[in-house]
Amino acid sequence: MLRFSKGQKSPLIAVTPLPEFTVAVRFKNPQNLTLDATLFGVDAQDQLSDDRFFCFFNQPESPRGALRLLPGQPGELQRFQVNLSLLPESVRKLVFTVSIDGNGTMRDFPEGQITLLAGGQEVMAFQVTGTEFLKEKALIFLEVYFKDQWRIGAVGQGFSGGLSQLLRHYGGVEKTPTAPKPPKLSKSLDLEKRVQAHPSGQKLINLVKTVNLTLEKQGVADEKAAVVLVMDATGSMKNAYRSGTVQQVVDRIAVLAMRLDDDGKLESWFYASEHHHTEDVTLQNLDGYVARTVLTESGRFLLGLGGANNEPPVMRALLERHKNSKDPVLILFISDGGVSQTGAIKQVITEAAHFPIFWQFIGLGGRNYGVLEKLDALEGRVVDNANFFAVDDLAEISDAELYRRMLAEFPLWLKAAREKRILR
Repeated sequence: MLRFSKGQKSPLIAVTPLPEFTVAVRFKNPQNLTLDATLFGVDAQDQLSDDRFFCFFNQPESPRGALRLLPGQPGELQRFQVNLSLLPESVRKLVFTVSIDGNGTMRDFPEGQITLLAGGQEVMAFQVTGTEFLKEKALIFLEVYFKDQWRIGAVGQGFSGGLSQLLRHYGGVEKTPTAPKPPKLSKSLDLEKRVQAHPSGQKLINLVKTVNLTLEKQGVADEKAAVVLVMDATGSMKNAYRSGTVQQVVDRIAVLAMRLDDDGKLESWFYASEHHHTEDVTLQNLDGYVARTVLTESGRFLLGLGGANNEPPVMRALLERHKNSKDPVLILFISDGGVSQTGAIKQVITEAAHFPIFWQFIGLGGRNYGVLEKLDALEGRVVDNANFFAVDDLAEISDAELYRRMLAEFPLWLKAAREKRILR
């Protein structure tokens, strides 16, 4: 793999001969500041003459899919997928940037790295450190540009004004005021007001605010959707239940469910060899829900669902239950690994692609996720209706980052499902 230094340039063909490649952005973020990765597709005069090629959280895909914003792999902030052959001739440069949303400066990050992957292999990397910056709130990381041929350059240039200044620098026009309007809550349920009187009020209020901001960034603040939690209850998960980790998951997902659906409930299932549909999670029963519902006083599993993974039966039960839903259904399916029934899982996901159901699989501190790690390559579906990411340690990921990953591909599915008239 080639390692570039600041200011280094090269013909792109010396890095990869392929017109399709992926750019991954990584940052060490000890203070859990909010970072946004963006991609500008500009013309020969460095101007954003067509704002459809400004790829960011509110516009994750350009025309023809030439530029795509993708969720990052574990340890990554974001990924961009690029196909140069699909770009119009008016776009002559791609500028990969990172900016801070809120407090902090680039100096607060010990180090960051941008990596170019082609054919599934890392072929180029460029690293920056926080000591290179002072008060800058944005960074031009990398450029891929056309000058008699496609070339690549490591930039590492900071901007003090953040994303807004970058947008003006490239001739873009902000479509919303600099100070964002408060996100809209559900018309029939003001969740923030309801949680104020809850015993865990301040913690839940913080979660509500984070959920609202994430939904706004993802462009789905006004969506209504049912949320379903499916939680692994196999033997290897016992420590996660006893330590309170699973209750933390329920807390975070319950707030998301109450925000997306105005019925104020989170549908909840637990599975191992067998599965069980438990009482819906509400504000009234949220505190201590896991201990009351799943565990005995001695910390053993109350449900008695067996000790091995058996995903297909609970997946099929959910498909039958929700296939006629009038609203989108977001299923958050959590496992610590040991997934083996590849064929049966593929079959359910493929069948479910015809219905208003999106599967977001989440790996929780485990291994051997099997087919779940290969969902992007699953063929034969009318739409891409499933995604996967893994979290090694729930305590080390911020609420904002967890919600961002949970909702990373949900907006793309909503758009595709509506185009195919799966959703109306």
